[in-house]
Amino acid sequence: MPELPDIAAYLSALEARIVGQPLIRIRIASAFLLRTAQPPVESVEGRVVRELRRIGKRIAIGLDGDLWLVLHLMIAGRLHWRAPEAKLAGRQSLAAFDFPNGSLVLTEAGSKRRASLHILSGEDGLHSIDPGGIDVFAADLDAFRAALTAENRTLKRALTDPRVLSGIGNAYSDEILHAAQLSPITQTHKLKPEEWRRLYDATRQTLTLWIERLEAEAKAGFPEKVTAFRKDMAVHGRYAEPCPRCGEKIQRIRYADNETNYCARCQTGGKVLADRSLSRLLGADWPRTLDELEALKRR
Repeated sequence: MPELPDIAAYLSALEARIVGQPLIRIRIASAFLLRTAQPPVESVEGRVVRELRRIGKRIAIGLDGDLWLVLHLMIAGRLHWRAPEAKLAGRQSLAAFDFPNGSLVLTEAGSKRRASLHILSGEDGLHSIDPGGIDVFAADLDAFRAALTAENRTLKRALTDPRVLSGIGNAYSDEILHAAQLSPITQTHKLKPEEWRRLYDATRQTLTLWIERLEAEAKAGFPEKVTAFRKDMAVHGRYAEPCPRCGEKIQRIRYADNETNYCARCQTGGKVLADRSLSRLLGADWPRTLDELEALKRR
């Protein structure tokens, strides 16, 4: 799912292309995309784009008359900049937003239709779809700590909860925790003051690094290859590859359709965290340390 740095790159690319331009027409190819009935689609056509905002992992396009188009790309939704009145070809094409200088096309890979479009009116409308997480760049350390300790949860879960922090998901939470040298399963109520400072700094620094990288790429061309797996990431998507800090192999915890990647040496004191599927299979034989894991592999 596109996260804060990816959304920032999209906004940077869209700023130069659609702000100040009239939205000529919206073409919707999927009946599942539009999630609101009022205001109607026709009410935004012909209006000029005045501003862009990020609301969590959503892209909000503000038009004349305080009307808003809010796109949530979910896991597989992506945006593409095409020639004016580009055709909506194939089952992956969900909608096109036509401007005089080009068409913004929304696609979604796979068969599940999770991406959404809301047409909203005013600030109250925007507030209704805001999950409420704090903006880490607008929060000091005390506010950051208060948000993450409102409930006692694992760091991984707290960082990725949109009601707690705005715009962070599976990929960048892995990168943040590696930078902070903290275990993804540490409970928020157990962090020490110096660990809170490391986590706060790592969150801001990691997101800033990737926002700057992706925005620089967006200046060279519209971001057509938005992905959660980037070659310069430290741990996310790099299972069994060497940790860039210590050289130990990256580990993972798999659950449902996701996995958490971490370095046991840098983040968990050498402890290998239980992977649900494998730990159920191995039971008491589950390796607890890196040495035990290596011994298991040699059997």
